[in-house]
Amino acid sequence: MRKSPSRSKFQNFRTSNFTRQRKGTQRGLLETSTPNTQEAIPNTRTRLLITWGLLMAAGLGLAINLYQLQIVNGTKLTEKARKQQMVNLRPFMPRRPVIDRGNNLLAIDRPVYTVFAHPKLFDKSNEEIAQRLAPILNKDVAELVKIFESKKSGITLTPALPEELADRFMRLNLNGFEFVQKYARFYPQEDIAADVVGYVNLDRRGQAGVEYSQEKLLERSVQTVRLSRAGNGALMPDHAPDGFLHFDDLQLQLTIDSRLQRAARSALKQQMEKFGAKRGGVIVMDAADGSLLALVSQPSYNPNQYSKADISLFKNWTVADLYEPGSTFKPLNVAIALENGVIKSDDVFNDPGSIQVTDRIIKNAQNKSYGRINIAEILQHSSNIGMVQIIQRLQPNIYYNWLERLGLGQPMDTDLPFEVGSRLKSQEEFISTPIEPATTSFGQGFSLTPLQLVQMHGALANGGKLVTPHVVKGLIDSKGQMHYLPNRPMPRQIFSPATTQQVVEMMETVVSKGSGKAAQIPGYRIAGKTGTAQKASASGGYQVGARITSFVGILPVEAPRYVVLALVDEPKGENAYGSTVAAPIVKAVMEALIPIEQIPPSSTVNPVPADTAN
Repeated sequence: MRKSPSRSKFQNFRTSNFTRQRKGTQRGLLETSTPNTQEAIPNTRTRLLITWGLLMAAGLGLAINLYQLQIVNGTKLTEKARKQQMVNLRPFMPRRPVIDRGNNLLAIDRPVYTVFAHPKLFDKSNEEIAQRLAPILNKDVAELVKIFESKKSGITLTPALPEELADRFMRLNLNGFEFVQKYARFYPQEDIAADVVGYVNLDRRGQAGVEYSQEKLLERSVQTVRLSRAGNGALMPDHAPDGFLHFDDLQLQLTIDSRLQRAARSALKQQMEKFGAKRGGVIVMDAADGSLLALVSQPSYNPNQYSKADISLFKNWTVADLYEPGSTFKPLNVAIALENGVIKSDDVFNDPGSIQVTDRIIKNAQNKSYGRINIAEILQHSSNIGMVQIIQRLQPNIYYNWLERLGLGQPMDTDLPFEVGSRLKSQEEFISTPIEPATTSFGQGFSLTPLQLVQMHGALANGGKLVTPHVVKGLIDSKGQMHYLPNRPMPRQIFSPATTQQVVEMMETVVSKGSGKAAQIPGYRIAGKTGTAQKASASGGYQVGARITSFVGILPVEAPRYVVLALVDEPKGENAYGSTVAAPIVKAVMEALIPIEQIPPSSTVNPVPADTAN
């Protein structure tokens, strides 16, 4: 079929017309875009310049900052980095042990465990676990069940479980328990030496006894070390200095003898219970050097459970409390008079039973009178009248100076804590008031500690020297070698040896013939002096019916060396005197002392026939 000519022409016209329009459009577009492109070129260059400028500025800033960090602040930043990478470590060091003179352990640090319970993790019932733990923890099953039911987690089951019990606990393999190890001070002798050793608190600081007074000797010196720390905070042991955990094996050795300490406490407790006494004390001193072999105060406490004790017991009253010594001071006054030549050992005095001094009347105990008696008999009968007459032969100022030479009115050197100084009236009052020397002659009107009285009697036992009472022997290692000895004051010569020997022999008659017969030990020559003193009142005067009974003994008379003092405060009963209450204690202590110190008999003891021996 042939196409129509008119249609073909029309199509050709449309095609040619479209082609012209398209070309025209393209030409228009080209003509339009040419000026815009020319304008965009400088904008691009500006952007590039700005970008390069910013990059250059940033680089310059980084360079400046790098210079500041590396050059200007480099040293400071390096030190700061090292501080962040290092850690200061002060390793735990146990306190040094305390031992007695026989190397028996008195105090030591030992590992213990704080045990936490988490009942929500238990794989057994509370009752079953409680039954298994009750014998180890020494608690009732019902009590443990109640504890487990109180919380689901974080229960402190016991704060300080000993290592041997913790081992038993761990061997049970129970789920839900956590053990945290630490160290705690342990006192194996419990109350036997508590008056001397003392205790440490939860912060491991000494609060009484040598734990307090000898803190520096008991604390091991430990240096702080710096260790490297990894990025995760873990310590790097490769950077630890060699031997930084090493510590010495030194121990603080005391002069105390645990055997004698135990015997003294037993004898003291027995008499206190018998007479219903308030408190008591026993002191045993080697007068050769002042070392204390026993120092007992009763009642006492268990330092392992110090929180349960009365706080007043932490201060040993034989060291920290003052009292009027009464008749136990009379031998010292006799020594003063002999040393000054105002009396001779064979002088005789008349004791009518009372004597008037100014407006005061002084009497003997129980208003007794003894007539004509010599100085030894004055001590035997504890005559107040005889002592007043002896001291009246001394000028008051000379007497006062001698009391000061003995140490009255002054503090006493000792390595025990809480020591207080003795008290003496002022010199002006003492000299101007005749009653003061008179009452001082029989042990009243001034006060001292029991320990200071022992020190003074030590001068009678060692030839006239005042030594320093002490309990610290030194620091000793595990091989027995001494590494440290305390510096103590040199002994002061107070009396001549001739004077002291005369007084000791007079004191011997107190035991053999007088009020101290209860202290006799067959075969041994023992010197002594009883005392039954009134207790001074804080408001002045004396407490009605209250007294302190005491006895001081010296052994052996032929070669005096050991001083033993026993005191019992406020014993009850009409027959409560130094002779009946305190003298038997001294005898019991001396009976323990003799074999310990291997003191030979003074005279031959008649053997008991074999068929009658018990």
